[in-house]
Amino acid sequence: MSSDTATHAQPGKATGQQPAWQRRLRRFGYAGQTRPGVRERLVPPYAEPGTRLWEVFGATPSAAARIARWSGWGGPLLVALCAGLTRFWRLGSPDNVIFDETYYAKDAWSIWEYGYEGTWPKAANDRILESPQHIPLGDAASYVVHPPVGKWVIGLGEQLFGLHPFGWRFMVALLGTVSVLMLCRIGRRLFRSTFLGCLAGALMAVDGLHYVMSRTALLDLVVMFFVLAAFGCLLVDRDQARARLAAALPAGEDGTPRTDPAVARGLKLGARPWRIAAGVLLGLAAGTKWNGLYVLAAFGLMTVLWDVGSRRTAGALRPYRAVLRRDLGWAFVSLVPVAIVTYIASWSGWFASSGTFDRGRGWQHSGYFRHWAESRKPDGGGYGTGGAFDWLLNPLRSLWHYESEVYQFHVNLDSPHVYQSNPWSWMVQSRPVSYFYESPRAGQEDCPTDAAEKCAREVLALGTPLLWWTACFALLYLLFRWALRRDWRAGAILCGIAAGYLPWFLYQDRTIFSFYAVVFVPFLCLAVAMMIGALLGPPGASETRRVIGAVGSGALVLLIIWNFIYFFPLYTGQTMPMDSWRARMWLDTWI
Repeated sequence: MSSDTATHAQPGKATGQQPAWQRRLRRFGYAGQTRPGVRERLVPPYAEPGTRLWEVFGATPSAAARIARWSGWGGPLLVALCAGLTRFWRLGSPDNVIFDETYYAKDAWSIWEYGYEGTWPKAANDRILESPQHIPLGDAASYVVHPPVGKWVIGLGEQLFGLHPFGWRFMVALLGTVSVLMLCRIGRRLFRSTFLGCLAGALMAVDGLHYVMSRTALLDLVVMFFVLAAFGCLLVDRDQARARLAAALPAGEDGTPRTDPAVARGLKLGARPWRIAAGVLLGLAAGTKWNGLYVLAAFGLMTVLWDVGSRRTAGALRPYRAVLRRDLGWAFVSLVPVAIVTYIASWSGWFASSGTFDRGRGWQHSGYFRHWAESRKPDGGGYGTGGAFDWLLNPLRSLWHYESEVYQFHVNLDSPHVYQSNPWSWMVQSRPVSYFYESPRAGQEDCPTDAAEKCAREVLALGTPLLWWTACFALLYLLFRWALRRDWRAGAILCGIAAGYLPWFLYQDRTIFSFYAVVFVPFLCLAVAMMIGALLGPPGASETRRVIGAVGSGALVLLIIWNFIYFFPLYTGQTMPMDSWRARMWLDTWI
């Protein structure tokens, strides 16, 4: 699919006429390519679904046509079903609190109980997991360093199924499954190909990092879900805006739309609901973890550049000026203020925890720093009380103070951790994080009775190696497509990767982990799917070229699936002989 380019009629030159250099090359046999009309360039059509495959399996032509017609939803739903079955399989195993679940599972329960994070004793995990269960939650406020949205999401599963591993992992597994469905549909819209869309979703379904994060009550997969949903909303918004431009263009003598500088420059698109929805979703992403703010900035720039390309394609002579006048203000309002309001609204439980004031003990039954502004004395440099709007301003001042304290915590977090890693190493997955590890003896926990040594049982947050290593080459291909072919699809995918990846290079001295990369896993899968689409060959390629491309691409995909199956015991915490565990430690840094 070609990139957006302008087509302006010039004096003395017919619209659609080939440039002079192409006409000169015709004497040497150059035929050129048929340039699609402006409508097709603004809103490229979807490829017609084929029926040949279904007829091979015995379907009648009419039945094959119906199946093909529903493939746009049937294919993604089938991929998501497979992803869901694997993600919910033995979801409660390990029956333990693994890695940072010790924070988020308990904070999620507390936030549904009080609206804020309470306090837990040191032995809380054991008491939660014992039978009968004891939930030793105190109402004294606890200092936490992440916003509440992700904990509200995790806590919903706990409210449905209880405070145990299945309950606190349920909603994350559900979001992981739905994200596969979304990626299939997003890839279909991006590539105008149901096959490539389903391929991208299938690749994410068999990515080990996405799989493990879908089965663990951590916040990063929740961020990924909102980021991916926002990207999908912006794609829909792009298509709808371009369709409105195409519909407004005047028709030529042959009845087909033609470019028109006046329409391209002056058409008002106004507030666009899908872009507002993206603003809400990006506010929720930032309300889960702050790295969502970088995605907000990147996606905001991306959608504005899409508008520039749309108006240029429609015929605007100065597309940047047209966007500045007609689109930039609405784009900003739809994203930034909407995201800010959404973020503040996500703290509603904290705001509502007004508590009570005890003269001897201070504020009780309220969130951490909830009454910081009221507690400050005017002569001490604080805000005090008594102003006409203190009922509104003091909670906001307290939240601002809380956020500034959290920011200082994050930028100064440099305590060494055995599994921390530098972002330079993430793409090759050189230092995955072990969430859980046990060494059961022979005869215990499915360890063979005749085992010569202890067995191993581990949950390792490791991306499927062959998929990630393939993605390294796919990124090079996309850089070529974006920089030298001006392919907007490559630019969109690279934007998603850059927004989730590059900001971490600013904090290389911080304690950071490779599982943060799950935020841009969907875009890596889109990159690999786009590269495989190129390997399959263009529509006009010869039969031999298509066969070679199909065999090579099929072999690559099957190897990636095999790689996921091979590491599956490490993703699910299954007990295995120590020799089998060592065989899967391909790099010394994985131990």
